[in-house]
Formats: sequence, C-alpha cells, structure tokens
Amino acid sequence: MSAPDISLENIERAARVIDPVFRDSPQFVDEQLCAALGRRIVVKVETLNPIRSFKGRGADFFVQDLQDARKLVCASAGNFGQAMAYVGRHRGIDVEVFVAADANPIKVDRMRAFNATVTVGGPDFDSAKQAARQYADRNPGCVFVEDGDDAAITEGAGTIGLEILRSCTPDTIVIPLGDGALITGIAAWVKENSPKTKIIGVCPSGAPAMFESWRAGRIVNTGKSDTIADGIAVTAPVPKAVERMQSLVDDLVLVTDAQMMDAMRLAASTLGLILEPSGAAGLGAIAVHRFPGDQLATILTGSNIRPEHLTQITSVPSR
Repeated sequence: MSAPDISLENIERAARVIDPVFRDSPQFVDEQLCAALGRRIVVKVETLNPIRSFKGRGADFFVQDLQDARKLVCASAGNFGQAMAYVGRHRGIDVEVFVAADANPIKVDRMRAFNATVTVGGPDFDSAKQAARQYADRNPGCVFVEDGDDAAITEGAGTIGLEILRSCTPDTIVIPLGDGALITGIAAWVKENSPKTKIIGVCPSGAPAMFESWRAGRIVNTGKSDTIADGIAVTAPVPKAVERMQSLVDDLVLVTDAQMMDAMRLAASTLGLILEPSGAAGLGAIAVHRFPGDQLATILTGSNIRPEHLTQITSVPSR
C-alpha cells in the first residue's frame, strides 16, 4: 500500500529539518483515560506548540524548499492559516489567509498575531478557498498553498507516524480527517514500516464529504456542513488527498458533535488538556466504535477552542 507521490525519504528528512518546536511531541499512555474508554491508548499530543496544532509540521517543510515566493496565499478554518503565518514570519515571507465569514475568532486573532493578513473570502470555507486561489492567480509572486494537495505538506505531517513508531507499534491508529494531509502522511510511513497497523480516519457526521468520497472512490461534494468541528468540516474534498487515501486508509468512521464534546470533557478530566472538537475526534471515535487490536493510538490534533465550547466543557453540571 503506497501513494507514489509521497516520498518516505522526504518524511525522514522532514523529521530532521522541520522547526524543532513542532517535532517530537509528547506521546504516552494515561491510565485514567484507558480505564474510561476500556482500551489501551497511546495519545500523541500535537497542541503544545506556538500554533496549538499539528499543522506547523507540514507548513514548515513546504516552505523550506520554496523559492522566489513573495507572498503565500491560502484558505483556512484557522489552524493551517496559523501554521502558514508562523513559518512565513520566521522566513520573511508575507502571508494572506482567506477565511469564511463565520471563522473561529480565536483562530483569526492568532493568525493576525503571527502577522498574517486575514481576509474574509465568503460565507463559507469553499468560497474562501476560491477567493484565495483567484487572488493568487491575479497577483504575480503569490503562491497559492492548498492543504491536502501538496506532497510536502503531507510529508511533513507524516513525521507524526515516524515518531509514533519509534516507541510503540499500535494495532490501530485513529486519526481525525480533514483535508487529508495528516492521515495520508502518517499512513504512508506506517504502512511501509508497520504494515499490519490499521489506519482509521474520523469524520464529523455533520460534514461527511471525505467519508462519502473515500467510500465511493470519487469526489462527493456535499455542499453543506453542520458541525462544531470546523477543523475537519470538509464539504469539497481535495482530489489528490482522496486519491492517496484509496491505497492507504483501511476504514473511515463518523462521530457526532455530542460525541466530540464528550471526548473534549474526557480529555480535560483525564489528561488535563483542552482540545477543540476536531482535536478530540479520535477519542470520540474510540469511545463509540470498536477498533481491532489491543493497543490503539490517536492524535490530539488541535486546541484552538471557541470560547463557547470552553465554557461547555469546563462548567460544573447542575445537580
């Protein structure tokens, strides 16, 4: 099982050269979490870095080999935009991020804090991406960057798989699925080095486009999203990501908003970690689906939580 355009040599190189602030994130087994879920689980914590998500790995590796770019342009629900802003500032490249009108204000503020120009590109993410692409086409020196499409972004994300296998060999790895760079990067490395390990992706039931596209073997644009998990709320899948997934992913499952909220509460009470809904999607899936093997692993992908969600998971229930 492989994706021909993803280089294992590049994943190995990325593990050496990307900014150390994003590498070698904590991974461990928490006994309380395992007891609550009834499974042996390794958690890979990707929230303890300046952008509070895994996206910095791929963004940094992408920019390292970039030449003659005056400005980077992308669309983002927030975490990828933060990653591009962070690495752009570090390397002296301007960054403009196009967002939806209802983008998480916390993520928007953090993108601006990293010196990105943030532009509302339309009412939803798909229109924001279209506006970003058109802007880059009209302005010489601008490079449009699409998360889930470029191999270097996928290879940077794949370093998570390399790090997981350094210390354990899970039977199954459960991975939140957005545009596909994370799952395909991890799967490319894991399927080569631990072929018996199953790769399971998790999509929100309110935004099942990636789930339906993978199952159909073709792009299915749902055109709608009704989920609190903005980080994985895909309605128009990236064709290259879906193509890669066909040979790398063993199965996909769905989780509801309520199940992700329960997982966020569980992470706070057992791990002491605040996660955004997409960051807790893997835990939510483990709680409600039965996956093969004795040891599972999942990636806690982000912690840029909306204020109202923070209130919901930290409030004390009334008696």
